[in-house]
This record gives sequence, C-alpha cells and structure tokens, in this order.
Amino acid sequence: MSAIQAYGLTKEFRRTAVLDGLDLEVPTGSIYALVGPNGAGKTTTIKVLMNIFPPSRGRSEVLNTDSRRLGPAQFAQIGYVSENQEMPDWMTVQYFLNYLRPFYPTWDKDLEDELIRQFELPRDRKLKDLSRGMRMKASLASSLAYRPRLIVLDEPFTGLDPLVRDELIAGLLARAENTTIFISSHDLAEIESFASHVGYLDKGRLQFSEDLESLSGRFREIALTFESEPRLPQPWPETWLQPETAGAVVRFVETRFDAERTPAEIRSAFPESREMSVDGMPLRSIFVALARNSRHA
Repeated sequence: MSAIQAYGLTKEFRRTAVLDGLDLEVPTGSIYALVGPNGAGKTTTIKVLMNIFPPSRGRSEVLNTDSRRLGPAQFAQIGYVSENQEMPDWMTVQYFLNYLRPFYPTWDKDLEDELIRQFELPRDRKLKDLSRGMRMKASLASSLAYRPRLIVLDEPFTGLDPLVRDELIAGLLARAENTTIFISSHDLAEIESFASHVGYLDKGRLQFSEDLESLSGRFREIALTFESEPRLPQPWPETWLQPETAGAVVRFVETRFDAERTPAEIRSAFPESREMSVDGMPLRSIFVALARNSRHA
C-alpha cells in the first residue's frame, strides 16, 4: 500500500521539462526523503502532487485519490509545510490556530496545546514578529494538530539553526505514528538521522528509490594501495564512480557493493594491489558522489 504514487509524471514550463517521466512510490507509514541538487525538480514534484500545478503528462495519486482531484476532504488529512510558507502576518499565533481549527474535523485541541508548549510558541505574538524558526514551528504545529495521515514538507530546515532543526524533528517524530512523512531537503545529515526511505531526483528523473538501509549497504568508498602508480583498467566498470589516482593510491565509489563479489572483482581488476580498504558512506557523501557523476556525464 502506498501513500503516494506517480506514473510517468511530466511537468513542462514553456516546453522545458522540469519533471520527465517520474515514477514514484512512497510506502504508507514511511518517512520518505526526496533529495537532489538545486533545480532537480523536488519542489515541482511536491506542487504537482499537492494539486498546485497540473501535470503536463502522466498522473499521480495521493492517499488513493488522483492528485488533480484533491479537495477539502483529502486536504483535511494532509499536512503541508513549505520553505516559503505564506501565513497571515497580522494574526497572532493563537488567532491563527483558532482560525484553522474549524476547517479540520479531526483537530485535537489538547494536541494543539501540547504542541504550543513543546515548541514554546508565544500565543499572543503576531506571526510577522516571529523569527523564521518560530514561524516554521507555528506552521508545523498547525499541520500536526489535526493528526494528518500524510505530512508533506518542502525544504523545512533551510536557514534554521541546529537547535531549531532538532526541535522541529523531535516534534515531527513524536507525532509520526500511523503517519506517512514525505520530505524534500538539502539537509542530508538531518535526513539520514530519521528517514526510512530515500529517492534521488536529478534533472527531473528519479535515479533511484529505496529504503535507506539498502542504499547505505550498497555504497562503499574503496581505496587501493600499490607499490607504484597503477593503470586504471579499461573499460571502467559502470558501478565504480569517481576514480581518482594519487601516486600509488586509487580511490573510487562502489555503488553495488557485495561483501563476497566486490572484493573478488577488485582483485581481478587490480591484481597488483597490496592493500584494500572498504569504508561505509554517509548519505551526504553518497549524494555528492552521485551529483558529481551526473555532472560529468
């Protein structure tokens, strides 16, 4: 069962394809991180899914409803927080929450009060007088108070200090039970700490989509040491990225690591190597390796 599905989703602006045949599946109950370089199409993806932009071709479903037909009944089950969230600046925090409450049949007033306390939101201060971090807290509180089935976050951590990010993540995860979270973000270190699935979007196409454990398991940084400067084998394997030679050392990234197969393949390609090191990679390093490979391609 999937909370979000996309089939051949394409979005063009003046004949320029920002999304190009996107196929996407976000499992129900997952915390799915959509990552990719600037201009990859992450925000456009979210806006098409949320029925802010119509697709040029293809289709998508959100909570088993065609995204082009999302209406009040569906949005009452979706929490949406954007980096550039527009809010009525003249309202106080409490007035803002009071205004929203009647639109959501599942709004939980006790949870609202708990979120205000947890995020230390000043009830009587106008939204325009809040810091960026406090505005994001107010926006997230307003999206969590009605216990949505799906929470969509578009670059929520941009420009926030580490303490505020930690507070937002803690508040989000505390309410994540029985909820699907779909988040786009460049803050890869934070994403890695709580995401269950990750998709890499580049030039409008999804390069891969998998659970984070599987992704982390198949990427390794390889370093080989020789007696003298070696020659790189030709042809170079497609699954080995970023080959670099520094004197008697060769480094590259293996994208399909297997504990038995990979060392044997490396020894076959480099029979003269005298030492091999194999290191795991954090999500940020994986992201950088893929982005550089895409740029060179």
